[in-house]
Amino acid sequence: MSEAVSRLSPQAIAARLVDGDRAALGRAITLAESRHPDRRAEADAILSAVLPKTGGAVRVGITGVPGVGKSTLIDQLGMNLIAAGHRIAVLAVDPSSGRSGGSILGDKTRMAALSMSDAAFIRPSPTAGTLGGVARRTRETMLLTEAAGFDVIIVETVGVGQSETAVAGMVDVFVVMVLPGGGDELQGIKKGVIELADVLAINKADGDQAAAARRTAGDYQGAVNLLSGHDGARAPVLTLSGLENRGLDELWDAITTQVDAGRVSGAFDTRRADQAVDWMEDLLQVTLYERLLGTQPARTARKIARDRVRAGAQTPAEAVADILAAAGPSGS
Repeated sequence: MSEAVSRLSPQAIAARLVDGDRAALGRAITLAESRHPDRRAEADAILSAVLPKTGGAVRVGITGVPGVGKSTLIDQLGMNLIAAGHRIAVLAVDPSSGRSGGSILGDKTRMAALSMSDAAFIRPSPTAGTLGGVARRTRETMLLTEAAGFDVIIVETVGVGQSETAVAGMVDVFVVMVLPGGGDELQGIKKGVIELADVLAINKADGDQAAAARRTAGDYQGAVNLLSGHDGARAPVLTLSGLENRGLDELWDAITTQVDAGRVSGAFDTRRADQAVDWMEDLLQVTLYERLLGTQPARTARKIARDRVRAGAQTPAEAVADILAAAGPSGS
């Protein structure tokens, strides 16, 4: 990133970002990822300035267990969409190594074709152990990339922990990818993930696994039928191959069909509005927590309370009361 961009005011960065300046976009995201209060204030100013330019992209979440082929599929799907005139941003919700803090995903090397395209933007979001933090940064990055002119935003999650729920709560369509396998595999899938899915995609439906993929699709279709809501809405179950670029047009059709139907019915706007309110509530909780522990007495009380709770000398409820008392009536 050029030194000149780093010295720009938030308003100047916002103006350049809206004009498609990738350096300005990168700087804005870096500020949004910062925990420093001054940098956060700059990021908030940029977000406020570009907010009128956001909201026009199709937001797609993609999850699946490691090895299901998410990166290959996203790389090929993204190139297909670029060929059709779209601009693609890929945001990877990327759990970090608890020991080293480093990314366990391979960043841009996992999407070789997209990483070389001027019409694509790839950004990992390492959590550093805090899913709430990465959810906030991913939401903000999503808005910044929309303002920069990217009209398809793909949010990828590794498919472990609570990341699926967080991503499903910030996108228009949530795609769950599954490997080909026998019916017994259904015993291992989380019911909640199926209920979150707007589309179920059986990947690697090629070569010797093509028949297994068709059987798996039938098994999952049965599960979807059982778990569908009272309104009868059921996630389509597709078979595809990211490696061979087969079934990806059908996947995109399923995504856009849901988006278009939601726009007509009003469900799309309702979902976006609900997500914005949920984001506000999440941010309120995080901010209050950080503010509460922003004083030395509260931090000291928390350390003492943790030791006492661990030793069985105090109940968690008593410990919380002590921390709140140390923080003072206003938490400041």
